[in-house]
Amino acid sequence: MTMRVAVVGGGMAGLAAAHELASSGVEVVLFEGSDRIGGKLRLGSVAGVTLDLGAESLLARRPEALDLIHEVRLDDKVVNPETISAAIWTHGGLRPMPPTVMGIPADVVALAESGIVEGALDPHVLPVPDGDVSVAEFVSARLGRDVLDRLVEPLLGGVYAGHAARLSLRATAPQVAALGADLLAGATEARAKATASGPVFAGLVGGVGQLPAAVASTGGIEVRLDATVRSVSRRPDGWRLAVGPTTDVDLCDVDAVVVAAPAPAAARLLAEAAPDAAFALAAIDYASMAIITYVFDEPPAFQGSGLLAPPVDGTFIKAATISSNKWRWVADTGRTVIRASVGRAGETTLLQHDDGDLSARALADLRSAFGALPDPLDSVVQRWGGALPQYDVGHLDRVDVIERSVAAVPGLEVCGAALRGVGIPAVIASGRAAARRLSDAGTLDA
Repeated sequence: MTMRVAVVGGGMAGLAAAHELASSGVEVVLFEGSDRIGGKLRLGSVAGVTLDLGAESLLARRPEALDLIHEVRLDDKVVNPETISAAIWTHGGLRPMPPTVMGIPADVVALAESGIVEGALDPHVLPVPDGDVSVAEFVSARLGRDVLDRLVEPLLGGVYAGHAARLSLRATAPQVAALGADLLAGATEARAKATASGPVFAGLVGGVGQLPAAVASTGGIEVRLDATVRSVSRRPDGWRLAVGPTTDVDLCDVDAVVVAAPAPAAARLLAEAAPDAAFALAAIDYASMAIITYVFDEPPAFQGSGLLAPPVDGTFIKAATISSNKWRWVADTGRTVIRASVGRAGETTLLQHDDGDLSARALADLRSAFGALPDPLDSVVQRWGGALPQYDVGHLDRVDVIERSVAAVPGLEVCGAALRGVGIPAVIASGRAAARRLSDAGTLDA
């Protein structure tokens, strides 16, 4: 008898879990509450050019995303950036970003020449604490506030849309903790090793947003859109899901369930079956942000991949990417494409501006940073409300509680960005691991 598994959530974690299950011969039904799959991966048209409106690159030094791309036969579209030479927009100008390990300088000469940090560094060699601390506490005690504010903070803002004073060192910057007591020496050594290991990032010709549909086309996966799962309950021989509007609930019986929804929804669904996990999930905060994509007819004067803007400087944007410098396939359209990113945790009023105001204010910052820019041919604002989980200090302890609580319930798994990584490879790894745990536990044996 073919086993049937429900996957709740159609982001990349849920799709990866569904793909893993279907590839092993399991019948999968994937429920997505919105009208589209893909989570924070999305394609859209801007001035007639199809572009990524969400994530546009993935970490190439982790294998999970590239492995999945291979399995869904998108290998021929894999490309690496033409440039990853970014700048820090600070002290009134664009300053070349020196080599770093998550903002920790790996070349003090290049740092001094950049003018990003004012004055000489006064590093302190201190032991790495056994327990978790904030990134801000760890870095500022060893390298001072300027390195924290103008290098580490903008990098964290780009990845997590969070603040170093709250974010967990162990969960968000384990590579920084791994540098040891002497951060500068550790960063120099780690950077040299990383440079020899190949490209950092990869993308897809035509956009990373192609990946969700390719995964969903895996045989054995039934995708149901606009299908909100209202409850998940145990039955003697499996699980029952209540799906759809309260006025027309559809009951779906399955042998096992993978919950791949964001933490607030996952907490609600797990409240009965795994209450400790639900309580821990409910404690995870989320940040909202937006990406504004502009298409121009004229090239920008800046030749690098983009910029990061330290929040200490009070700019509206936190980052910008010149996609047509970064990706050959975008340049081949004959247009200049720039993406601006806005929004960090707690900045609720910022994203209350309408699309026109967001676009205008971000464009004003781009003109201040890059110099004269013409009026865009078109711009698209993509809002990502509650998109990025915040890994506050103690996050990994919370994740341990979630995983232990769920592990005690046969036929139930949980995965997603709320746990052990927000990047595409990490999220894919989370989904596939959840599927494999079901298989290893014998839950899927007919």
